[in-house]
Amino acid sequence: MKALTLSLSTLATALLLAGCAVGPRYAAPETSPVTITAPERHLFAPDAVQRDWWRQLEDAQLDALIERALAANHDIRIAQARLLEARAVQDEAELDRWPTVTMGASKTRSIAQGNGVPAEARTLAESSRLGFDAGWEIDLFGRLRADRDAAVQRERSADAKWHEARVSVAAETANAYFAERACQQQLRVAESDTRSRGETARLTDLSMRAGFTAPADAALARASASDASGRLTQQRAQCAVHRKALVALTGIAETELETRLAAAPAQRALPAVGRIDSVPANAIAQRPDVYAAELGVAAASADVGSAEAERYPRLTISGNIGRTGFRVSGFRESIETWTVGPVALTVPLLDGGARAANADAAKARYTEAVALYRANVRQAVREVEEALVNLDATDARTGDADTAVQNYQASLNATQARFDSGLASLFELEDSRRTLFSAQTARVSLQRERAEAWVALYRSMGGGWTRPGTAAAAAEAAPKRVPVTIITTPGRTLTIYRSSTPAAKVATSP
Repeated sequence: MKALTLSLSTLATALLLAGCAVGPRYAAPETSPVTITAPERHLFAPDAVQRDWWRQLEDAQLDALIERALAANHDIRIAQARLLEARAVQDEAELDRWPTVTMGASKTRSIAQGNGVPAEARTLAESSRLGFDAGWEIDLFGRLRADRDAAVQRERSADAKWHEARVSVAAETANAYFAERACQQQLRVAESDTRSRGETARLTDLSMRAGFTAPADAALARASASDASGRLTQQRAQCAVHRKALVALTGIAETELETRLAAAPAQRALPAVGRIDSVPANAIAQRPDVYAAELGVAAASADVGSAEAERYPRLTISGNIGRTGFRVSGFRESIETWTVGPVALTVPLLDGGARAANADAAKARYTEAVALYRANVRQAVREVEEALVNLDATDARTGDADTAVQNYQASLNATQARFDSGLASLFELEDSRRTLFSAQTARVSLQRERAEAWVALYRSMGGGWTRPGTAAAAAEAAPKRVPVTIITTPGRTLTIYRSSTPAAKVATSP
């Protein structure tokens, strides 16, 4: 009984020490004050970022392509698998803090015999046991808690990276779609230019045969038509490449994709970006990659605590309860047993500095995680500012590009009329046509550049992802009241409300 009393007192002491912990506790790393500056015409409001931001275009084809890409992308599936793995590791780390119980059963049979002993005189003995064994490591210095904390942070980081993968796939698909649409616009420009040059070459050739035009002018017209035909072939090849990129992203058959794209408009006006006075730097925290980097710092901090705790003693308690039965030559007996202990204290004495080296390595990984977090923040600020500048610049250039195309078109029309009247040379006509073609090409490229800047801005702001624990995330997760209107009598309606979970929230859970 004295030994049992000693064990219980030791257990009480262990429980009091269980709250102790060594190593640093996580604190968010400090970063240099950040001020996002951009042209005043296109300062971006963080609350304008929508989860399904591409739906602002009201383009059913783009919506369908992004949904297919999100469902078919392998990077998203890999991120989802890693998230499930991180959740399993988190559960395992949590269970390590609690006692474990195993059940065991055994049965043995033996026959005592010797030389010359008759068979009927041999002794038959049987023994059986059924019991439960329990073990528990008291978390004296917080090692198990630190392992749990690290696993929790890595699970949250994996969840953020899953969202990051979805944002990246949506942006990549939107850019590929805009590239294909711009290519189709450029293809129409090239087709119009090729037809115009071909018609000029045909008329010039007829004029040369009639003796009214010099052979050199006819040769110039044919060369110009061939040059335009070559550009048209190249443009068609580029459009085919863009379609194949969309096929790879969405998994849609190319024939079906061609049918869908043929029914979609070649260009849609981009929604206006709201103006505000400034972009707060804490908006960068809404990016899933920045949040994942911050969680990496938290996990590394917990790893330091775990490595430091490895250098201190461990206390484990074990026990068992069971029933043992014996049967020897007709005699039968059973015994119920239970034990508490041993209470084992393991103290590291000599390891050649291995535990200290592990702690130093964990501290180095923590320093690396802090550096990566700060680098991610700086890169995020850069991407936001670049997107704002590009969006503003392309918007400012749009009016000039439209004016240039309109006036070059008027110039070509006038030159064509003068050429038809014999007052302008073929060289002047071709020069005017080349200038118009260059202006039209530049305008199409500008439209694509502006669309890419628009996508880059949403992506750089997190693509509508909301950081867990924020008011926006809580509002998104809360059920919403959805109005349901019922017509009762002519001219009168009854509106009731039902509570539902936002579909967007359901769609973003693996």
